[in-house]
Amino acid sequence: MIEQMLQYNRQFVENKEYERFVTSKFPDKKIAIVTCMDTRLVELLSAALGIKNGDVKIIKNAGGTITNPFDSTMRSLLVAIYELGVNEVMIIGHTGCGVQGMDSQEMLHLMRERGIDEEHISLMKHCGIDLDSWLHGFDDTDSAVAETVDLVKNHPLVPKDVVVCGYIMDSTTGELRRI
Repeated sequence: MIEQMLQYNRQFVENKEYERFVTSKFPDKKIAIVTCMDTRLVELLSAALGIKNGDVKIIKNAGGTITNPFDSTMRSLLVAIYELGVNEVMIIGHTGCGVQGMDSQEMLHLMRERGIDEEHISLMKHCGIDLDSWLHGFDDTDSAVAETVDLVKNHPLVPKDVVVCGYIMDSTTGELRRI
């Protein structure tokens, strides 16, 4: 499958199809969106919000939430704010998220089934990594988005003039509901 994608890429570049996507690294709308990596949102999110290449910074992760004030998603937001001129942040969860109800014990079971040694799992625990907490999902999407909004709004390195709002997107229709 990767080889097919690489073949397509060669043709894309050869035919200069990239020209319609050329923009700068600075988001025209000065907005950053933190959202889920769910495949249903790949095109739906942009279409439902009327955004195009160059309009916003989109930061995706599993669940579209920030669980640690010093994780890579928060770091990316700080870069967007201080280096790229972002002054508004949208946290967008969605219906039917796979992280909702995700069970750490089930994931560890799946890891073992895929050949991850118990020794490696134990090593993580001995290094102070709480795998149960780290691999656990959330119980309620609304609450997870609200907690992320609160974390970003009250982060000691986020300026108070940055607007932070939370939403839930319907994964089928693209409709947004404010939290």
